[in-house]
Amino acid sequence: MGYFAVLVVFAVACGFLSHWQFERREEKVVENARITANYDREPVPIDDALPTLASYDASQEWTPVQLRGEYLVDEQVLARARPFGGYPGFEILTPFRTDDGRVFIVDRGWIPTGSTQDYPDAVPAPPEGPVVVVARLKPSEAQIPGRSAPEGQIATIHLPTFAERLGADRVYTGAYGLLAAESVPAETGSLTPRPELTEGNHLSYAFQWIIFAIIAATGLVLGIRNEYRHRNADDPKVREARRREAERRKRRRPTDSDIEDELLDSVPHER
Repeated sequence: MGYFAVLVVFAVACGFLSHWQFERREEKVVENARITANYDREPVPIDDALPTLASYDASQEWTPVQLRGEYLVDEQVLARARPFGGYPGFEILTPFRTDDGRVFIVDRGWIPTGSTQDYPDAVPAPPEGPVVVVARLKPSEAQIPGRSAPEGQIATIHLPTFAERLGADRVYTGAYGLLAAESVPAETGSLTPRPELTEGNHLSYAFQWIIFAIIAATGLVLGIRNEYRHRNADDPKVREARRREAERRKRRRPTDSDIEDELLDSVPHER
C-alpha cells in the first residue's frame, strides 16, 4: 500500500508535467502562427494599428507599423542586461514623436557591453530631422520590483514608466516597436532577426512523462506479483505458474550469452 501511494503521487505529478508540456507546445504553435501571419505583412499606419495610446492585442505582435516624425535624441536610453548570441549587452530605446505629437518607443537594435562592462563603448545615434520608420510591434514588459539601473539606462521596457520618465501623457503604453527600416540611413545596433519557427521538444517531453507513469505502474504490478509468489510459494497455482515459466525458458531460443556460457563450461579447467 505504501508503494501504491507513492505511485499515485508520482503518476499525478507526471500528469501535471505532461499537461504543462502540452500547454507549452500549444503556446509555441500559436506563436508560430502569429509570426507567419504578421511578420511579412505590409506596414500599416500606427494610427490604424493602435488607435489609442493603450491599444494593443497579443494577436498584433510582430505586425509592422509605419510612423512619420522625428526621434527625440536627447531622451534615448539603454535597456540593460539584454543577452544576444550568448553575449551581454543593451537594447537602444529611442522615443519617436509622430507628426501628431504622440510618442512611440523604438528599439533601434542591440549593442554589446563595452570595456567598463556597465556601458557600451559607443551608442549609434538616430537620424535627425523628419524620418519615416517601420517597426514591428512588441508588448510592454512587466515591471520588476526592486530592479534598478544607472542613469541613462532602464531595467525593463515598461512603457508606463517611460511615460512617467518623459513627463508626457501622449506616450504609447500598450506596445513599442522593433526597428525594421528607416527612410534616412543611419547606424543602428544589431536588429532583432526573424524568430525561428519551431515547436521545440515539448511534445516529446509530454509523452515521456506519460511513459514514466506507465513504467512506474508496470513496475508496481510486477513487484506485487513477485511478492505474492514469494509469500505463497506452496500455493498450487504459484507452483504451476513457475513450472510454465521454466518450460518457456527451456523452449526459448538460446541467446549469444547462453551459447558463450555453454562453450566456456565445456572447456576443461586446469586445477
